[in-house]
Amino acid sequence: MSAESGLKTFRDNGGLWEDYNVYEVATPEAWVKNPELVLKFYNERRKQLIKASFNNAHKVVADLEQQFDVIVITQNIDNLHEKAGSKNVVHLHGELMKARCENNEHDTYKLNNEELKLGDLSESGFQLRPHVVWFGEEVPAMDEAIKTIIDAEVFIVIGTSLNVYPAANLIHYLPSNCDKYLIDPKPNEIQLDNSWKIIKETAAKGMVIVQNHLNKKSDSIK
Repeated sequence: MSAESGLKTFRDNGGLWEDYNVYEVATPEAWVKNPELVLKFYNERRKQLIKASFNNAHKVVADLEQQFDVIVITQNIDNLHEKAGSKNVVHLHGELMKARCENNEHDTYKLNNEELKLGDLSESGFQLRPHVVWFGEEVPAMDEAIKTIIDAEVFIVIGTSLNVYPAANLIHYLPSNCDKYLIDPKPNEIQLDNSWKIIKETAAKGMVIVQNHLNKKSDSIK
C-alpha cells in the first residue's frame, strides 16, 4: 500500500529484511539484547515516513468514505492512511509515530520527531520503546479487526502476501455474501476461492478500478 509512497516493504526484493536481520531488530529478545540497534532501525523508518506523502491508493480509500462506511485494517505501521484523510484506521501491527512504555503496552505517547533514544522514559519511569508489534508478540487489535469484518459487505485486500499471521486469518471471518477483492501485481491466491476478484495491478491503479466498480454498483442500486 505504501510502496508507491517510497516506503520500503519488508519482504519484496530490496525490502527492509535484506538490510537487517529481523531477529536483531523486531523481536522482544532483540530489544533486551541491543535496544540501541532496535531504536536505530525504527528511527530510520520514522525519518523516512516523516518525509513521505500518501499516494493515490491512500487517497481513493479515504475518498470512499464520502459514499460508504469504510474501516481500514492495516498491517502497515505508517500513518499515510490518516494523512490521506481516512478517519477509521485499525493498526494491527502498531504505529511508527507512537512510543509506548516497555512495562505497559497501554501507556502510549505520540512522537513529533524521528528520534526515540535510550533514556526517553514514560511517566512511570520506564524506557519508551517503539509502539509496534514485534515477532513473537500478540496482536492486540485482532479482536477489533474480526468484529469489524464479520458483517462486511465489501472487503478489499491490498498488496499483502497473505503469509503474515494472524492477520492472514482475517479472510476466514468474512461473510459468504461479501464482495471480495485482492489487489496485487503478483497475487498469492493459494488461500482464495473463485469468489475473489483478482486485480493484478499496483495499489493505486487497482483502487481506481475497485472505486469505479463500487460506484457503478451503487448507482445501479439507486
